[in-house]
Amino acid sequence: MWKDSETNIDLLDFDYLVNVAKKIILNDKLTPSSIGIYGDWGSGKSSLMDMVMTDLSKEDDVLCIKFNGWLFEGYEDAKIALIGTILDEIGKERNLVGKAKKTIKNLYENTDFIKLTSKFAKYGIDFLLTGGILSVTDITIETIKEAIAAKGKKVDDKDIESVFKAFKSKEVRRSVQKFHEEFKSLLKETNIKRLVVFIDELDRCKPDTILETFEAIRLFLFAEGTSFVIGADERQIQYAVQTKYPTIEGNQIDIGKEYLEKLIQYPVRIPQLGEREVEFYIMCLFFENELGKDISLIKNIIMDGKTKNFLDFELTYELIREKSEELAEKLKDTISLSKQISSVLAKGLNGNPRHCKRFLNAMDLRTQMAQYRRIVLDRKMLAKIMLVEYFKPSFYKLLAELQANDNGKSTELASIETEEWDKAENLKLWKDDVWVKNWITIEPKLGQADLRPYFYFSRESIRNTSFVKTPKLSIEAAKILDNLLSRTDTKRKDAIQSALNLSDFEALTVHKEITAKLETSSEIDRSIFQSFIEWGSARQELHIETIAVLGRLSVDKIKLSFIPFITPFANKLNDKATIIELLNKWKSQNKSFTCAIDDEVKKIKSK
Repeated sequence: MWKDSETNIDLLDFDYLVNVAKKIILNDKLTPSSIGIYGDWGSGKSSLMDMVMTDLSKEDDVLCIKFNGWLFEGYEDAKIALIGTILDEIGKERNLVGKAKKTIKNLYENTDFIKLTSKFAKYGIDFLLTGGILSVTDITIETIKEAIAAKGKKVDDKDIESVFKAFKSKEVRRSVQKFHEEFKSLLKETNIKRLVVFIDELDRCKPDTILETFEAIRLFLFAEGTSFVIGADERQIQYAVQTKYPTIEGNQIDIGKEYLEKLIQYPVRIPQLGEREVEFYIMCLFFENELGKDISLIKNIIMDGKTKNFLDFELTYELIREKSEELAEKLKDTISLSKQISSVLAKGLNGNPRHCKRFLNAMDLRTQMAQYRRIVLDRKMLAKIMLVEYFKPSFYKLLAELQANDNGKSTELASIETEEWDKAENLKLWKDDVWVKNWITIEPKLGQADLRPYFYFSRESIRNTSFVKTPKLSIEAAKILDNLLSRTDTKRKDAIQSALNLSDFEALTVHKEITAKLETSSEIDRSIFQSFIEWGSARQELHIETIAVLGRLSVDKIKLSFIPFITPFANKLNDKATIIELLNKWKSQNKSFTCAIDDEVKKIKSK
């Protein structure tokens, strides 16, 4: 299996992005600099940053520091967490003597002062500490306590006493400019030509944490010789800004975008992986798992291929065989397996490396479980079955039921593999589904195989409709889902208009979330049913899946008011016979639907 974390081994063909980031950081004319490593969740931001950090750490006069914003989420002030981490790392990595020792001591003390003013600002008494109506000599522990009490707040006495001592000290009553100068001086005194701070996981933080981190960079740390490399989904940063600074009505400026462009000077965006790149990535993951230390040989082959023709490089059986016949034979099946699943994963998952890795981990886990039972699962068969499990859950559940009835071999599946759909009564619904038709052509054929072991190790998946926990959605997909479940017509309309902006997998994930609402509710809400139907009709690849869900809903959950929503959906289908058949089935099971269904069927047939 593969660890779900960053790596400094380039399996994503990121070498050109690494070199661009390094060139910016090491350019004397561009210091100080701020670089944004932008990409979706799971796109490889952390890995790219780790590769840059690994290369830069080899330079004698460069100090690289990694800061995980999410780990410090619980801190009262993210500014202090970032500043403190940087000072700690400089003290640990450099031998501090003489002036440098005194400088860092001053900076630590000034950090305490920043912490004090930030904390009391939250209580609304920052005027005491920032040139308000009282002079420094007037401020006592008692005056601070009284001011806090007047605001209806409580702070521990020891906390007040410790920060009060720091405040009264002449050494810590420094301006932002003074802190800036001392920080610059510390870098010079410790022979740090370049301080590079890598800030990761920022897009997982709350809006206040995100903005406080940027504030620390801008006010205190943006000195000559520093570079900040920030890995995040830029949409999440924009959202954080918009949350705190809502757009003024009538103002057409995108505040989130404007704010981000001022803070991040050099955006480096990670492109979506294409089919060839996904194939390359999956093969490399397999090789890494199977070869261990021998992966270095494969790396050399990869680089040779890219050097010859970087726009069309391909890691193939022939390319490896040129270097080693033995290795090529060993990896022949792995290369074939990678080709088998890469095209589907590239399109369906929008080339997301983390989703690809999770797919492979789920596959490897089932293989291991089978081995404990002394059962050998064919990897190609398992991969093919898991593809349909991932992208067509209703079709997958039906296949599971069929193989259980046929002692492991599905005669209907065998029929559709030879395009004899008329012999597959239970599967005929999927005859016009393009995804299913393409999936059938993928080798190997499954109709004549005993599929019981493969479905046995996915029992939990069959029960819960999805073999993985619902993945984290992008900001746009999450907003669409919220709008669909909002029970308001305006938000539902906005969601439907944005349907084509999502990847196939995210569109299906949204569909599954709404389906779960329908299937787990004792009484289905009319507006949720409308959202389900309209979302299912918004994208062609969801049409059959929507019909399948309607087919397994208990007619007792269907209300008379739901029936008119079916007609607009039916009019988008290539084959309306199936939906008419379903409506007639409802009518036979609930006679009170007769008039309404007859009217809708007439409308459907008239189109």
